[in-house]
This record gives sequence, C-alpha cells and structure tokens, in this order.
Amino acid sequence: MAKVNKSVLYRTNFGEFHIAQCEKKMAEMIKHGVKVQLILTSPPFPLNNKKQYGNLSGDEYLHWLSSLAPLFASLLTNDGSIVIELGNAWEKGRPVQSLLTLKSLMALLENPKADLRLCQEFVCYNPSRLPSPAQWVTINRIRTIDSFTHVWWMSNSDYPKADNSKVLRPYSKSMLRLLEKGNYNAGKRPSEHTISERSFLTNHNGSIMHNVLELEQMNEKREVRLPVNALSAANTKSNDYFSVACKKNGITPHPARMASELVSFFIEFLTDEGDIVLDPFAGSNTTGWCAERLKRRWISIETEKAYGEQSKLRFTELNLNAKIEYFGGES
Repeated sequence: MAKVNKSVLYRTNFGEFHIAQCEKKMAEMIKHGVKVQLILTSPPFPLNNKKQYGNLSGDEYLHWLSSLAPLFASLLTNDGSIVIELGNAWEKGRPVQSLLTLKSLMALLENPKADLRLCQEFVCYNPSRLPSPAQWVTINRIRTIDSFTHVWWMSNSDYPKADNSKVLRPYSKSMLRLLEKGNYNAGKRPSEHTISERSFLTNHNGSIMHNVLELEQMNEKREVRLPVNALSAANTKSNDYFSVACKKNGITPHPARMASELVSFFIEFLTDEGDIVLDPFAGSNTTGWCAERLKRRWISIETEKAYGEQSKLRFTELNLNAKIEYFGGES
C-alpha cells in the first residue's frame, strides 16, 4: 500500500480508506494481485424504505449480493475468510418476515464462480437496537423487537486460518471457584458421558467462545463474558469517543455502524498481526479502526465521501497514536 491511489481519502499507520464503488475497486485490487486474509463487512440490508447509505430490495438485491462472490473469492488468500453481517428483512406492508436475506446468502455461497463454503453461523444479540419494523412492533404491537443479526463466516477453504484460543472469554465465577477448589463431582452423567476427576481442572486462561455474541447481558444476574480483547461497542453507547467527536463537530454519524466487539472478535479469531482486513462497505470505518488497534493492515471502501470524512475522527483518539495522511479521495 505504498503507492497512493487517487481513490484514497486518507491513510493511517496500517491502512487506507478509499472512496470508490466497491465492485470497481475490488476488480482493480485483483488486477494488481492484492490478497486479503479477511473480508469483514455489513453490506446494506435489503430494506423496504430507501436509506441514505443505499440499499436494494427483492431480486435485485439477491443478484447483486451473489455477484460479489467471485470478487471476494479472488481476493482471498488460500486460507482466508469472509464474515458478513446480515439483518432480517420484512415483506413490504405485511407483518411477515422475508426470505430474501437467506436466499441471498444461499446465492452468494452457491455462486459456481466462487466455490465458497459456510464455516459457521453466529448470532449477534444487541438489545439496544430500535424496535423494528415499527408498524408491527410499536404501533400494532403484533410482533416482537428484532434484537439480533446473523453473522455468516465463510471461506474458499475447509480449513481457513482460525484460532479460538485467541478469543477466549473470561471464566465464569463458578469456574474460577472450581479451579481454586481443585475438585468437583466427577463420574457418569445422565447423558452417559463420563467426566474424569481432572477433566475441568486445567486452567486455559479462559473458556471457548460461543457462537452467540452477547453485546449486552441477557440475564442481569450473569455478566457478559466477551473475549478479554474485545473493544467497547461503538453503536450501542452514546458516550463512546466516536459519537462524542461527531456530536462535538456537528456531524450525524452513520446510522448502521457495526459493533466494535463483533469486528474485534473476528479480526482476532481469523487473522494475525500484519494480515490485511478488507471492508468493502466501510461506512464510518469501524472495521479499519479495530484493525488499526489490533495491528492489522486494512483496506476500507465506501461510496459516500461524507461517511469517509467522519470516519477520520476515529483515528484522532489519543491512545491510538495513529498518523493520518489526507489525500482527498477522488472516486
């Protein structure tokens, strides 16, 4: 990333933010032999009402998402990963959930030009999401709040780079007591599994993460146990650095920001320091910011220059020590 491309809006210690149409930019990257370890993004959801950040609907959305598969596959290293966050869609004017996101996911995975496979499904639970669709939740009150999004991990390999020991969550208080005590009720369980006297007494410095990422606690009696290296969620707290900086500068922040815990988890889980992380729908660049903090190289692409401009505020955070070079980003 030494040469400055005309689409570069700014550059930091580890990455570049481009103002460009993502398909065009990714094709250019492929032409120049760029390979990335992780594509981590939240594409525009197929919403019925047009949003400022752009979104499609119906078959147009399905074909568009599927068309990205060959580009993604060509950009990946041999052991690279794709992580896509997709929310739910609803039939227009009806209290009926649409199958469009699932069909679009299947079309992406089954594109014959990509040879992708699904590694695992994750669920990101976020109780701070606004009630939607409002017509059926807050007005007619015949549906409940959509409080989670699906996160799909896929790859062009059965064995992409991954290490769950890097994203261990803190032990529960009961597990810490068990380790301190040094014994427990071993023996045969009703499930017919036999638990030996030493099965749970090895301290691995944390437990293996679940595939449900709980950004806020579901049970008030049980604390949230995200991986110890997860950052605070930028889209659920009104007093995080980015939100405060936007307010101070009279800027309305991007309305659909990814949770930084979510981004950080997958960067740690699926990459090593120095690997390249790509976000083709960067918005306010949560992905690039998290990658910067975790010492990964990053490339972010966004069509709306206003969102790119506001994303620069993330890198003015003092403890990040990020050097920002501004170039203007001619798309």
